[in-house]
Amino acid sequence: MSNEYQKIENYDEIDLMDYIAVLWKRKWLIIIPTFLLIVAAGILSFLLPKKWEISAIIQPAKFLVQTEGGRFEEVLVASPVQIAGQINEEAFNQLIASELNIALNRFPEIKAQNLKNTNLVKISLTTPNIKEGQEILYSLFTHLKRDLDRKIDVEIQNLDTQKKELENKIKERNIAIKDKGNEIQTMKNEIKKKEEEIRAAQNKIRISEERVKNIITEMKKVKSRIEEISEHQKKALAQARKKGEGEAISLLLYSNEVQQNLRYYNILDEQLSDEKIIQEDLKYTIKRNELDISNMKTEIKKLENDISKIKNEIETLKSQIILLEDEKNRIDYAQLIKDPTPSLYPVSPKKKLIVAIAGILGLMGFTFLAFFIDYIERNKSRLHEIEKRQEEERQQK
Repeated sequence: MSNEYQKIENYDEIDLMDYIAVLWKRKWLIIIPTFLLIVAAGILSFLLPKKWEISAIIQPAKFLVQTEGGRFEEVLVASPVQIAGQINEEAFNQLIASELNIALNRFPEIKAQNLKNTNLVKISLTTPNIKEGQEILYSLFTHLKRDLDRKIDVEIQNLDTQKKELENKIKERNIAIKDKGNEIQTMKNEIKKKEEEIRAAQNKIRISEERVKNIITEMKKVKSRIEEISEHQKKALAQARKKGEGEAISLLLYSNEVQQNLRYYNILDEQLSDEKIIQEDLKYTIKRNELDISNMKTEIKKLENDISKIKNEIETLKSQIILLEDEKNRIDYAQLIKDPTPSLYPVSPKKKLIVAIAGILGLMGFTFLAFFIDYIERNKSRLHEIEKRQEEERQQK
């Protein structure tokens, strides 16, 4: 009995030709059902509803931030990975479904991913209704944009506030420049008046000097006349002494004339003194005005320097405004880089893939079935022969 079973085991060792023989023998068992399965899969793939992939690309909102080094860097309101995660977690599905009157049980799955080496987010979904799919992505972008742009609006308000403050500072500086300019103009007008006073005083001094010259000349003449009269008086006195008292009247006349000339000389001397006093007063007035002019010119230079500094401050403030405007202009709201667009061809059902899978599974399954049937048939016949031999041996005994 053990020898018979050993023979069966040896008989089970089939070489490659045996496999080929089995496949050839049962080729129709493999080919026909596989073909039918392929046809059925093909028919089923044509009956399944077609689905398109609708995709869009979003650029998150971003703005500029000045670093400690003074450089500007772009900063995203939210990272692309964070946005993609929020979408994949279905944060907006219920809101969009309610807005578009779509039942949640048939709401398509929205997928989002951060495109490699970019700040862009790709969103996509698969749906048999292209228009509905586009509306869903547009609605998703609208809600996403509203959340992202809210932070941008706050940043723009901050920039506008800073710009307004700088503009107010510029107005204050311009008012200061105007006030200092008025002070300078007032001082210049005052300088002109004092210069006119100086010129007038100098003219008066020249006139006074002419008067002084005339007075001195007149005084010399009076002095000379007095000396001349005194000389005549001496001569007359000498003659009177020789002749007696007859010349007394002449002496009296000479004496009166001398007195008159002396009084006139004193008057001229007083006039000379007055003129000198007037000249000193005029010179003092000139010196005082020149000092005032010098002080005012110094003050004007100081005010002009202040104005120059204020103008530099204004230029700095204007530069800061330009930087703020540039920063504001470089703020980007969230935007669609690519509008929701359907794929050129349906992405589902994948007919070729379905047919290919059906063919491969059919070949594998029915080939296995062919070998299994052949194995059972071969083992059944051999077991039947063994049992027949055993029966014959019992009968012979």
